Amino acid sequence: MARAVGDLLAEFDAGLEEEIVIPPSWNVAPTVDVPILLERLVDGSPVRQLHIARWGLVPSWAKDPSIGSKMINARSESVLEKPAFRKATRSRRCAVPADGYYEWKGEGRGKQPYYVHPRDQHPMVFAGLYEWWKDPSKADGDPERWLLSTSILTTDSPPEGYAGGMLAELTALHDRVPLPMDRGTMQAWLDPQADDAAALVALVRAGAHDVAEGWTIDAVGTAVGNVRNDSPELIQPVGSLF
Repeated sequence: MARAVGDLLAEFDAGLEEEIVIPPSWNVAPTVDVPILLERLVDGSPVRQLHIARWGLVPSWAKDPSIGSKMINARSESVLEKPAFRKATRSRRCAVPADGYYEWKGEGRGKQPYYVHPRDQHPMVFAGLYEWWKDPSKADGDPERWLLSTSILTTDSPPEGYAGGMLAELTALHDRVPLPMDRGTMQAWLDPQADDAAALVALVRAGAHDVAEGWTIDAVGTAVGNVRNDSPELIQPVGSLF
């Protein structure tokens, strides 16, 4: 995610509750801060906002935030059954924008990274969840007492009856695929007044293949495997696809 705050606000018709800073990154790692879009009711009307959240959901009941490193993704097939995710799925849904994402294929020294991104250069947006966690070690009034965290929904295969196309290529690349949304699906997913969480999860899953058809895959250099490397060169194509 290497877009400026103002560009994200304009792209997704969102506002700010407070000023935020999003340093550009071409190698976003788990537990770092990422932008999320959510909607809250203000005077009875939904208001879309851009916030910064830690990537790796920390449930409100967690003893410490370290659990978040294991919760960067939420399986859409079981998200309403898991204690860590089910409450958030019902009432704390968000969208996670990105310019693209990396996936690896192969074994050992032969592993090859690939960069997945939209062909039209617009940002992609994934279905996500968010949570607030209160740090018991910090005093009331401390602005760092509340931690906002997020997780991205994934699926394990193309939708039933769907064969071929980009989503099938993505599934061949890896056995999990992050769930993307178009603008209409995102609007439904973010609606804080929507109360049928199961239907919303089904909506996102059903629409994933249509969104993915607008993506492309580039083989990129292995430097992305080191999180200390972070520059635009990481997304430059280096060879043919698998």
